[in-house]
Amino acid sequence: MKKLVVLSGAGMSAESGIKTFRDSDGLWEDHRIEDVATPEGWYKNPELVLEFYNQRRAQLFSVEPNEGHKAIASLETEFDVQVVTQNVDDLHERAGSTNVLHLHGELRKVRSSVYESMIYPWDKDLILGDLCEAGHQLRPHIVWFGEAVPMLEKAIDLAAEADYFIIIGTSLQVYPAAGLMQYAPPHIPFYYVDPKPQVNWEMERLPGLTVIAEPASTGMKQVIELLCKA
Repeated sequence: MKKLVVLSGAGMSAESGIKTFRDSDGLWEDHRIEDVATPEGWYKNPELVLEFYNQRRAQLFSVEPNEGHKAIASLETEFDVQVVTQNVDDLHERAGSTNVLHLHGELRKVRSSVYESMIYPWDKDLILGDLCEAGHQLRPHIVWFGEAVPMLEKAIDLAAEADYFIIIGTSLQVYPAAGLMQYAPPHIPFYYVDPKPQVNWEMERLPGLTVIAEPASTGMKQVIELLCKA
């Protein structure tokens, strides 16, 4: 089967009711990114950070995958689909996608604040005093701004093997994820779906780029139609 790589960002889940911070003056659910999504914020006020992600985790149970998520999952009948997502929700999985790589971590997991390999599934509130098996405080399993992206090398390997590449719901402003398409073969078809597409310099060099200025649900329908003709 042909390999199809999907790079999804915050706009992918916006139609499901999950807010993004790129449209609200750098705020995420009324919080400064520096306060809730950086190591410095964690050291300064861990209670605030834990409560912030507790609320984000609880929100997941009130939202559902949208038609865009479902459309991506449906492509598995025809393609070897590999989803690389910047999102920390589980909506791709709940829509039926079976190969999902989370670049920035997952809300429904936590990890040791000392040993990064100690990762645990987690669906309840996380509070101070919740410890890993080695006795250290647990923290959200989230890659914060300023931290290394441990899954990046695997994502690069997937991109290098792509026969088709879909970029959906991302402003392409957050690196290193924004540069992932540069590792894909430049001659393959690329589809960029976003209501407000921002074509960066990596994309301008792609001869097979198709830009679809639509949200995920309607944009993915157009992508599927184009893939059927490819």
